[in-house]
Amino acid sequence: QVQLVESGGGLVQPGGSLRLSCAASGMPFSINVMDWYRQAPGKEREWVARITSDGSTNYYADSVKGRFTISRDNAKNTLYLQMNSLKPEDTAVYYCNTPPLRAKNYWGQGTQVTVSS
Repeated sequence: QVQLVESGGGLVQPGGSLRLSCAASGMPFSINVMDWYRQAPGKEREWVARITSDGSTNYYADSVKGRFTISRDNAKNTLYLQMNSLKPEDTAVYYCNTPPLRAKNYWGQGTQVTVSS
């Protein structure tokens, strides 16, 4: 059974940092491109970052470029998102996914990130 389990969210002050994790199981993690998405209240889900299967290349939305870093550990079937210099507009539920699962409309439960003073 395929599972993507996000964790690491929480409440942080503006300017603070968080590190999100995504544990994958039931899928060939190491051969798949992986993405982070987020959905803010009242808004559509948006793409945040992508990492290639071997971790050699990353892509970022303009809104997070220079502040967020996506990484992966294929030995642990785990995806990460290091978020620095957080802003209130980063408040959202964060999800990981991969194109084959997204095509089947599979989403994990996500992890809530709240940036507030």
